[in-house]
Amino acid sequence: MLFSPAMTKLVEVFRRLPGIGPKTALRLAFFLLSMEKEEVEDMARAMVEAKRKVRTCSHCRNLTEQDICSICQDERRDASVLCVVQEPRDILVIEKTGQYRGRYFVLHGYLSPVEGIGPGELKIPTLLEQLKNGGVEEIIIATNPNVEGDATAYYIADAVRPLGVRVTRIGFGLPVGGDLEYADELTMSRALEARREIL
Repeated sequence: MLFSPAMTKLVEVFRRLPGIGPKTALRLAFFLLSMEKEEVEDMARAMVEAKRKVRTCSHCRNLTEQDICSICQDERRDASVLCVVQEPRDILVIEKTGQYRGRYFVLHGYLSPVEGIGPGELKIPTLLEQLKNGGVEEIIIATNPNVEGDATAYYIADAVRPLGVRVTRIGFGLPVGGDLEYADELTMSRALEARREIL
């Protein structure tokens, strides 16, 4: 089936999105073309505005429109506990539990020497500097329960241990090989409760 260059380009753009295969990309392209022109323009403006305004918090690396995110600014949160997550979306999963009241540090990925992702790319030296400044008594490592997440967790634990900060890892009612973003509130809540010290 042949499409116009504009339609082909639209399908290619949708295929760049994670988890979108050729059929879904085609379905999204047809849906977009069935929308009113104003709706499409509004959607495009929202994407451009988000890309222009959203940045990382200078303290925890969560996504925000300010220099420091609302979680880091919240004085009611427990600054003695720091939860290290792979992606900003993992914060949403943990926050939905209503159980965690500490602060966060977002890695934006995992260690992968093959892909050229080392400690510097994940800002692990920045994390260690924050811990050296004192105040944090425990870090909870909440990376995904897969090979990359485990390797990242153990690397951080080894780097943090000399600082005298307690290092724990979330418990696993979470499926091995899964992503935190797919965990429901109850599973995530139990994983936080069942966290264990990394030895």
